[in-house]
Amino acid sequence: MRHLFILNPVSGGMNDKEGLIRTINEAAARHGAQAEIYETVGPMDAAEKVKREAIKGQELRVYACGGDGTLSECVHGAAGYHNVAVTHFPTGTGNDFIKSFPGDTELFRNLDELLEGTALPLDVIDVNGRKCIDIASVGIDARVGTDVHKYSSLPLIGGKGAYITSLVVNIFKGINRPFTFTTEEAEYTGKFALCCACNGRFYGNGFNPTTTALPDDGLLDILIVKKVGLIKLAALLGDYSKGDYAKHPDTIIPVRGRKLRITSEEEFVVNIDGEAMFTKDCQMKLIPGGVNFIMPASSAFLKERIGSPAGA
Repeated sequence: MRHLFILNPVSGGMNDKEGLIRTINEAAARHGAQAEIYETVGPMDAAEKVKREAIKGQELRVYACGGDGTLSECVHGAAGYHNVAVTHFPTGTGNDFIKSFPGDTELFRNLDELLEGTALPLDVIDVNGRKCIDIASVGIDARVGTDVHKYSSLPLIGGKGAYITSLVVNIFKGINRPFTFTTEEAEYTGKFALCCACNGRFYGNGFNPTTTALPDDGLLDILIVKKVGLIKLAALLGDYSKGDYAKHPDTIIPVRGRKLRITSEEEFVVNIDGEAMFTKDCQMKLIPGGVNFIMPASSAFLKERIGSPAGA
């Protein structure tokens, strides 16, 4: 078995690359693991590297050392290859997907736990051919997230200031956009604030729109937010961010299913695990068990799925 560590050098928390490399090598040595460390050089480089290694046919474990974007690229590269399993060793800012496993989140920061971990098949979302594992969305949230990068490098604005600036600018541009959402059961046409399709539970550095999404239940939790004004948006944002969408039945439409098509006459941005895709026609479909995902050895989620070992 080979172990491939994908390092994103521009990840939000990558402030000690040499220390991280030392930690990886020491952990690999403790477990007698054959480890390769690969540093990415640009967008989608991680996905291409994983694919190049996957087609060799050897059993391969991939450790995404970065944020959710790095994990998403590794998932895209590994999806569909039965000889490959992926996990997240978080060094990013948000690290949102692993928050879907609340009892296990800190275990993902322990390389010994990951090197001894067990791979489980998890669902992935296919978004116009791009695979993602957490949440895909369109609307005001996707526009804000995409535009944050425009302001994060400006003096006195970085961090949360960049997000607030992006939010204010996009609100002034208009909250709602024209969309048609086609699910397996209904079609919704008009102006909408946003729509998210959830395989995981968290995105946007801590927003938790649904508390029921499971990455192995074969279904997407979809929330469609109708046209709102600024006052209504402010009123529901807090509830939306913590999964209390049911408090707004007049505004938020919950749907569960495997497919969602989003179209518009205007080009729109799709947030895919924190990365941006621009299109006028977005087709999402869930692929049950589409990727093997390594859970930490002591994972409570793992124990729920496979049971405790005999005598434990």
